[in-house]
Amino acid sequence: MSVEQRPAESAPPLVPLHCLRHAEPGPPRLAALPTGTPVWLVSRHADVRQVFTDPRLNRASLYTPDAPPVSVVPNILDDPDALLNLDGAEHQRLRRTVQRAFTPRAIARWRPWVASVVDGLLDDLIDQGSPADIVAEYTRPLPVAVISRLMGLDGLDLKRLGHWSDHALSATAHSAGAIAAAMGEFAQFAAELIAERRAAPGDDLVSGLLAAARESGGVSERQLVSLVVGLVVAGHETTMTTLGNAVVYLLGDGRAAWQRLAADEESAGAATEQLLRAIPLGDTEALPGLLRRATEDVEIGGVTIPAGAVVAADAATANHDPAVFPRTLAEDLFAPLGSPSLTFGAGPHHCLGAWLARMELELALHRLARRLPGLRAAGPQEAIVWREGLLTRSPLALQVAW
Repeated sequence: MSVEQRPAESAPPLVPLHCLRHAEPGPPRLAALPTGTPVWLVSRHADVRQVFTDPRLNRASLYTPDAPPVSVVPNILDDPDALLNLDGAEHQRLRRTVQRAFTPRAIARWRPWVASVVDGLLDDLIDQGSPADIVAEYTRPLPVAVISRLMGLDGLDLKRLGHWSDHALSATAHSAGAIAAAMGEFAQFAAELIAERRAAPGDDLVSGLLAAARESGGVSERQLVSLVVGLVVAGHETTMTTLGNAVVYLLGDGRAAWQRLAADEESAGAATEQLLRAIPLGDTEALPGLLRRATEDVEIGGVTIPAGAVVAADAATANHDPAVFPRTLAEDLFAPLGSPSLTFGAGPHHCLGAWLARMELELALHRLARRLPGLRAAGPQEAIVWREGLLTRSPLALQVAW
């Protein structure tokens, strides 16, 4: 199935992700992945946090020769050279080559520039006139512009980037052969970019990665290629998805919050945290949670998970655990989080780009509401066209008017 269309006879229209009904969090329970592999579903906030932080539950063992299949078709999460799939000392060494570029202090230095990108896109949107597709004109180009600038990718072919990213995050949309071909092209692009930066280093993230890799040593060429591919995808895809889904909520069920969102960046920052917590990146059919595998018997929430078992940490359900987050999104949109959400994970694999994503979303939502106080959806939610068949789901197009 293409990510751009849904057969008319397939199913009722998809609901926006903020409307998904989450299961009541409970003790770990056995289920099955689409491959048929048994999986322990973990859904309570405390239990999911344990899965993310307990070294006895890791990623690397998902890809050992004795591991059961966890993906129907391979995607970017299944790359054994990826930072996500390394653990222990090797993971920390590779992570250090990236993380200094994404500290809160480093992100704060980029804030004025990101704000200028937001304002430029809004200028273009307003000049184009109402109605407009806010995905094409705003929620998609913003994170692409940011990661392109950070990685020195001016003039990046956005159509080609979208093609690679859709295949990198494919669940059911593409065949294994098509994914392998697209990822081969993506890896070749990354390898050529690395060669260019070696020959002529600049003030960009790729050049910084290469310098850090030389200093730390032990980083293979395959790992460098995987890092560059991962940064390009993660640097724009998740922010684009979250921003698009947040706009769907705010122009629909959350419309009463629009005026306060426009009032100041502090309110927008609080709303960003709540939106990140409450609106998942996708449905759970293809991926019921972030996977780990037990290297020994582990007790989680009073249940013993046997060595070798696969565990799925359902952060989306944990982020709605009533024991931790008792109020609805509408009630809590501008309230500080009482406990950290698990959207960016926790522990050694906590998302490196979390502060950058927060900053982009806060600026994008605040300035959109401030510049276009009368913004409204130009059609019903049922008419939204969704990107489907991927690990993430967001509007493919969203018509707005003002």
